Amino acid sequence: MAVIMEVSVAPLGTGSTSVSRYVARCLEVVREAGVTYQLTPMGTILEGELDELLSLVRRMHEVPFGEGAARVVTTLKIDDRRDKEASMAGKVRAVEEKLRG
Repeated sequence: MAVIMEVSVAPLGTGSTSVSRYVARCLEVVREAGVTYQLTPMGTILEGELDELLSLVRRMHEVPFGEGAARVVTTLKIDDRRDKEASMAGKVRAVEEKLRG
């Protein structure tokens, strides 16, 4: 079953407060992997198989080091629901239905 994961990769020690170039490069890695994703202002939501996503997050974590960052903090949240199939779109739809209510 698919999981939904939120990941935020934050480079430190870059000499700048801007992180958009690192985020863009991390998203290139996600796109190359062919994983369903949604970019948000505070992180990226991923959807897929747990092992595949954990491997992908590892590659994302390495991106800032390859771009010269001295330190990287990666935050990860995993929604692993095993009683039924879940998706990003389904979770959003469930809330929107309740709002219409």
